[in-house]
Amino acid sequence: MNTKQLFSNNRSEDEENGGIFEGIKESGTVTATDGKHVIQCLTIIGEIEGHVISASQNKTTKYEHIIPQLVAIEESTEVQGLLVILNTVGGDVEAGLAIAELISGMKKPTVSLVLGGAHSIGIPLSVAAKRSFIVPSATMTVHPVRMTGMVLGVPQMLRHFERIQDRIVTFVSKNSDITKESFSTLMMNVGEMVNDVGSILDGEKAVEVGLIDSIGGLKDAIQTLYRMIDEQGAL
Repeated sequence: MNTKQLFSNNRSEDEENGGIFEGIKESGTVTATDGKHVIQCLTIIGEIEGHVISASQNKTTKYEHIIPQLVAIEESTEVQGLLVILNTVGGDVEAGLAIAELISGMKKPTVSLVLGGAHSIGIPLSVAAKRSFIVPSATMTVHPVRMTGMVLGVPQMLRHFERIQDRIVTFVSKNSDITKESFSTLMMNVGEMVNDVGSILDGEKAVEVGLIDSIGGLKDAIQTLYRMIDEQGAL
């Protein structure tokens, strides 16, 4: 190989690595091509940003970025599976449910891994994948629907809250092993938090109550995703 060819190869490798790092920086995604299968890693971190822009100092996941990526992953002829890694405080309910519905409706194998925490609307996102994992040190906060800003204290508004809450409970129960009644009980628990209503679940408790499938880390999540891809290919 001459010097010109070597330079050309190095430049191509640098450009490829630059594209990978740019993808991580801009959208929190990376396509892993060096393993047994080609998988897409999607991160959902910080606050789920919906129709209202979050404060500039907050780490956010923007739903207008995530939704097109999910469509592209589903339609890709190269990507064989999706790994969703979560460490989120929650955020916009409609945006979070929209993302969760897309993930749950994908035909490709999907696996989620909760690191740090998947609180509030992060719970539907964590159970949306076909298989879910959580590390032992992670936590999940289950609480009733909240709304910031001016709220009218009228029966109609309370019924509106109840309908939103029912959408969340129904989605979680359909996509996990917890019943609607058990999830609602965790949501309305008054003995867990000093100044709030709800429950805080660590990794083992989240698995015990049926929210998450298994305790595990990155290795477990990737191995499971590979196995799901193999099983789908064998059909």
